[in-house]
Amino acid sequence: MRRIDHVLGSRLDPTLSERLHDLEHRGAVDVVQLPVADLARRRLLAITRGGQELAIALPRDQRLFDGAVLFLDSKEAIVVRAGTQRWLRLEPRSISDAIELGYHAGNLHWRVRFEGEVLLVALEGRAEDYTARLGELVSARKVGVSVLDDDESNGDHDHGADDDDAGGHRARDGGFHHGHSH
Repeated sequence: MRRIDHVLGSRLDPTLSERLHDLEHRGAVDVVQLPVADLARRRLLAITRGGQELAIALPRDQRLFDGAVLFLDSKEAIVVRAGTQRWLRLEPRSISDAIELGYHAGNLHWRVRFEGEVLLVALEGRAEDYTARLGELVSARKVGVSVLDDDESNGDHDHGADDDDAGGHRARDGGFHHGHSH
């Protein structure tokens, strides 16, 4: 098991990106795919796509993020890829329904975002578990419900500046293509 006790930096850092670029050509960049909710954790166990077991224990002043470089030497690298955040879109039908919805979301300590008159709740589990907590608000159709991926919602939020850098585009497999051919 490889122990990770600090983040080296972002894959976009010029000094790191050049080294990563060379390793990518040799197929030596391994990825650890993490759910967005796990990015806030300082301690966790994870397995990379290549099968390496990681024990991550970061200091309080560091955090994981999409594109975080966890390991880098002349032979290999390990980079974090974050999954897409899913959102529960809740649209109250009236002001009183909005007040009740806000009361529930606050008491349940849900991580939320506002888009006009719509409340978006960050999903860290099944959507059904969240809607069950809202009871009659959902069953009586006092609140409209749908589920969105981060790239489907339209707010002033960060989609993750690391998802698409100058000359690099996210690949379907979560890796990166670097914008030129060899």
